[in-house]
Amino acid sequence: MDETYKYNDSDLSLKLFVVLTRAVESIEKKLADSIKGYGMNLTEFGVLELLYHKGDQPIQKIGEKILIASSSITYVVDKLEKKKYVKRVACPTDRRITFAAITDEGKELMVEVFPKHQAIMTEMMSVVDIKEKEIMIEQLKKMGLFAKSYTVE
Repeated sequence: MDETYKYNDSDLSLKLFVVLTRAVESIEKKLADSIKGYGMNLTEFGVLELLYHKGDQPIQKIGEKILIASSSITYVVDKLEKKKYVKRVACPTDRRITFAAITDEGKELMVEVFPKHQAIMTEMMSVVDIKEKEIMIEQLKKMGLFAKSYTVE
């Protein structure tokens, strides 16, 4: 490539998207590999982690909290329920709502798995310092919020 070539804004925007997507894919692959030995995939881990840290959640709301399609939630909760990590609990005030709740077995698993997950994340993110992390979080949040409100015509 010609050394004098300068990226324009459109080129950089596309390059940023590709680099960001590849980075996320690489990180997700390593995380998936790390939890595979526990008989879970990333989606199952995400649901379990949400319940472990945030408590019981309405099944209908889990998808938006861990960024997966709501159509997949019932399937994922079913799988976690079969593994005895999650149970369904009826809402006492609204029969239309069912909560997913982490079981004692699920908590025991997370006590073992989560510190390892956190250590892996810390290690993978160690290539950027704390200030860079703060800036990246701020900038990525800014991009995400803009994208969320952006109207495609």
